[in-house]
Amino acid sequence: MRHPDAPAPGELLGSHYDQCFGCGGEQPHGLHLATRARDGVRVTAEFTVRPAHQGAPGLAHGGVLATALDETLGSLSWLLRVIAVTGRLETDYVLPVPVDTVLHLDAEATAVAGRKIYCRATGRIGGPDGPVAVRAEALFIEVKVDHFIDNGRPEEIRAAMNDPDSVRRVRAFEVNP
Repeated sequence: MRHPDAPAPGELLGSHYDQCFGCGGEQPHGLHLATRARDGVRVTAEFTVRPAHQGAPGLAHGGVLATALDETLGSLSWLLRVIAVTGRLETDYVLPVPVDTVLHLDAEATAVAGRKIYCRATGRIGGPDGPVAVRAEALFIEVKVDHFIDNGRPEEIRAAMNDPDSVRRVRAFEVNP
């Protein structure tokens, strides 16, 4: 169920950390995903494939496409008001995605069982109703902020904790019972 304090449908979620390769604005070659809340436990995002994201000449690297799906799926935690990490990501590549293509991503949570969040996503080319180029099913695991403090590099943890926006986002999730 969507948390009552979740962002409203249509609201831009923003990045969870400015250095994140998926959603952070400070990564020059990052994906810079702009993710929006939708009805239920669903989000949408757009990602433009740039030359720095290619694998085969002129085509998006499969790992970059998986990252875009993973980041979009991870944004579902904003609607559940939990902190979660990827436990499993299974990706199907259906069509090649050329450089300069806008990939339209749509993700939804399908079930929650304890700390486990089951979800799926699609990436479409040519618009939100275009053909599916890539899709994924995933399992996310709810964690506490200590997961990052205990495992991250101290200098990045300090920088994030000195960023008032990062601290505000973490505290908002910590109050969730």
